[in-house]
Amino acid sequence: MSKPGIGLQLYTLREETAKDFRGTLRKVAELGYEGVEFAGYGDLSAEEMKALLDELGLKAISSHVPLQAMKDNLQQEIDYLKTIGAKYMICPYLAPEDRPQGEGWRELFSFLQEAGTEARKQGLVFGYHNHDFEFQDHVGGLTAFDALFSDTTPEAVQVELDVCWVQFAGQDPLAYIKKYAGRLPLLHLKDFSKDEQGHMVTLELGKGSVDLPAVTEAAIEAGVQWLIVEQDFCQNPPLTSVENSLNWLKDHDLKV
Repeated sequence: MSKPGIGLQLYTLREETAKDFRGTLRKVAELGYEGVEFAGYGDLSAEEMKALLDELGLKAISSHVPLQAMKDNLQQEIDYLKTIGAKYMICPYLAPEDRPQGEGWRELFSFLQEAGTEARKQGLVFGYHNHDFEFQDHVGGLTAFDALFSDTTPEAVQVELDVCWVQFAGQDPLAYIKKYAGRLPLLHLKDFSKDEQGHMVTLELGKGSVDLPAVTEAAIEAGVQWLIVEQDFCQNPPLTSVENSLNWLKDHDLKV
């Protein structure tokens, strides 16, 4: 089994990209990341982004596309991703006001199935990225997370598993990696601890409670294509944090 690529979710560097998108992407390439997952495009056109990625030797892995953006203009989002050479389009998050209750989830599942089917027709892979709330509500006896992937087809909706949120929700990341092997091309590699109030504190890789060596081994066995580093909030300067996390991966024989 081949090792997955190592990418960075650019949400981690959102303050830096807001000031200088091009310069920040150049620094990411210099650190040695192989690819990036977008969370916005910094007002660059798709053609400008493609040229920049080619110049830097970075691969466009995927993009986190807000649910409303997909509802408003799915074709526009697909076109951008195809132009920059990305393979994956990911629904990243449901704002509290967008989260269904009980059987109301099934309407969302239907939309995701439709969006994923259209993306697949046009050569992309559609996926869903979890937080913790998907494990707190239930649909038909399943968690909303498991119900989503039960109600949709693997051809239309794949898994982008965030192991940090899975563990924070009281679930076993290793069990979920194994459960969705073959439907799990992308995995968010994160670490965390909890503060005195029980809130998540995201940390650089190897600094928290996630068994990352076991997670990376399980991910390789499950056929994960990309391990994507993300840190929601950084105690160090974010560029320092993503460098330290990449160095952890290199030290643990996951070299790009």
